[in-house]
Amino acid sequence: MTGNSEQLSLIQGLKTIVGAKYLLTDTVKKQAYTKGFRFGSGEAIAVVRPENLVEIWQALKVCVEADVAVIMQAANTGLTGGSTPNGNDYDRDLVIINTMRINSIHLIDNAKQIVGLAGSTLFGLEDVLRPYGREPHSVIGSSCIGASIVGGICNNSGGALVQRGPAYTELSIYAQIDAQGNLSLVNNLGIDLGDTPEEILTNLQQKNFTEKDVGFPSKRASDNEYHERVREIDEDTPSRYNNDGRRLYESSGCAGKLAVFAVRMDTFAIPEKQQVFYVGTNDPAVLEKIRRDMLSTFKSLPVSGEYLHRDCYDASKKYGKDSFLVIDKLGSKYMPKMFAIKRTVDRFADKIKFLPSKFSDRIMQYMSALWPNHLPKRMDEYRDKYQHHWIIEMSNEGVDEAKNYFDNFFASNEGSYFECTKEEGKKAILHRFVAGGAIGRQQLMNSKELGAIMTIDVAFPRNEKDWFETLAPELDELIAVKLYYGHLFCHVMHQNYILKKGVDAKAVKDKILATFDARGAEYPAEHNVGHEYFAKADLKAFYKELDPTNSFNPGIGKTSKCKHWH
Repeated sequence: MTGNSEQLSLIQGLKTIVGAKYLLTDTVKKQAYTKGFRFGSGEAIAVVRPENLVEIWQALKVCVEADVAVIMQAANTGLTGGSTPNGNDYDRDLVIINTMRINSIHLIDNAKQIVGLAGSTLFGLEDVLRPYGREPHSVIGSSCIGASIVGGICNNSGGALVQRGPAYTELSIYAQIDAQGNLSLVNNLGIDLGDTPEEILTNLQQKNFTEKDVGFPSKRASDNEYHERVREIDEDTPSRYNNDGRRLYESSGCAGKLAVFAVRMDTFAIPEKQQVFYVGTNDPAVLEKIRRDMLSTFKSLPVSGEYLHRDCYDASKKYGKDSFLVIDKLGSKYMPKMFAIKRTVDRFADKIKFLPSKFSDRIMQYMSALWPNHLPKRMDEYRDKYQHHWIIEMSNEGVDEAKNYFDNFFASNEGSYFECTKEEGKKAILHRFVAGGAIGRQQLMNSKELGAIMTIDVAFPRNEKDWFETLAPELDELIAVKLYYGHLFCHVMHQNYILKKGVDAKAVKDKILATFDARGAEYPAEHNVGHEYFAKADLKAFYKELDPTNSFNPGIGKTSKCKHWH
């Protein structure tokens, strides 16, 4: 679309659907939606914020008729820029449809399954399920920053929970554009909701269905094979990664190539007994031995196992402190509010020439330094003694199984462990999860001395024993800061680097990725390709099959941004 009159007509049509208040065309107001959480930005002629599922459908029809491309967006918490425009070299105008006002969650089968609508969040789901003694597929990490349920499915996100694997379902409802450019609604939720799109979506929104309308087709609502896959420690492929063809199915892994209205997912019983163990060692081979023993011989799989290198421990302690305190004192629910406040402060500060960029981050960093040490004494003692830290959570019978194992193991191996109190366990896990944002803050606060940031999430094969990175000297000397953390049971590592001033980040990243290729590793492991990674052939074919006209989220995975993929 090129003409201004056509743009005005489209904008007027969208305004009629959602109202002037929820249609953003002002550049400053659009910025929260056009700029990625950590990566990527571009232009959209409008941001639409519908109130219900029918409004999404109506907005999609108007956009298809006007021949504009659409980016479906939920919480915009992705780390590879996959839910925003990227640059301005598209061959059509873009409209962003943000779904966060549509956050209802419906319980079915006595809360054993849920239907999460387009903007529902993981921490919202935790609240809904808690009275039933159940919890969502993912309860750590993404939930801290307000990630959406549908966004997790679309990106095969997560997988930190060892018994559950990445977000996955075969039960969803979505809009699709066919090769002729026709928009249709596909209801594969397994719930009888009516016939026309408007009737189906209204009934879903308002939960106008009974138990009789809910079917139980032989389709998965979670990755119910993962717990077996992660135990196969001698296989030469990774246990989980975004490109895995086993887990690309309609909405699952679609990366916004479909407009997803809702997903149906399994829930899980909250364990009666839980215990966090804190393990320290100076030899990465010790952790690999524990990993292989626990996955292959334990009757009970661990809940999670979060690794942190000492350098990352230090960075997280200093540069993740404000996020830690907000979540610890106010709860994860406050994080989206904090991000909104930060954006407002930064928008205001950007108008004042003498104030530095990312003003809110700088203020929060200075303020957090005034707080006393927030980490437990025993953790800090392990920091001084050990380079490698592993936070292992066990449940039910696995608690005693792990305690007996660790007592025997450390009688003859280097390193040691302690059983965390409830407070220590909570803080250990939280400290690990604020590590993700620490690298950006560290680079910002030292930008005069440091170069570009480079982040990689990589899945190593299940049989890989040398999981801890040792870089070739010629690469190592180009890097100022290396921060390593990850999910060690499934060999998914987050390897974050800050380069020395003037070093070409792309060239260094290509060399590091080449070493991963040689080892049979897969990347990205859990943040999806976004606009940062190339979609491999199978993933690209999946995208083309879902969206033959390339009308939804064009350019994802560094693919073509042009209509019909030309």
